[in-house]
Amino acid sequence: MTYSVDFRKKVFEIKAEKKLSYEETAKYFKIGKTTLVRWNNRLEPKLTREKGATKIDMEKLKKDVELYPDAYQYERAERFGVSQRGIALALKRLGISYKVWNIQRRTRKNKEEQDIIRDKIKSYEKERIYLY
Repeated sequence: MTYSVDFRKKVFEIKAEKKLSYEETAKYFKIGKTTLVRWNNRLEPKLTREKGATKIDMEKLKKDVELYPDAYQYERAERFGVSQRGIALALKRLGISYKVWNIQRRTRKNKEEQDIIRDKIKSYEKERIYLY
């Protein structure tokens, strides 16, 4: 349970007002002493976790996504020896989703196909061959 910043401030105001020690304040508010010390160091609660992946090498995961773009997460998890949820979170950190990756791949492929078709049309026009 996270206590509000207002409550935390009020605890320290009462602690200073009544000149209580950490132990006495902890008993008074029925809060752990360690919690009070932690609040003294940092009053606002942390909202995010600042720790990267420990088991999954992100560069290898990028390469795996390039090699096997249509692979399921559980297949990647087996290759990396981690859980499916771990792969899902790592892909999220990389900003890769199945839909986005496939759309980018299809778009790139379509552009290549369009370039080939354009080149054919230009060659037909030069030779004055009409398709209709």
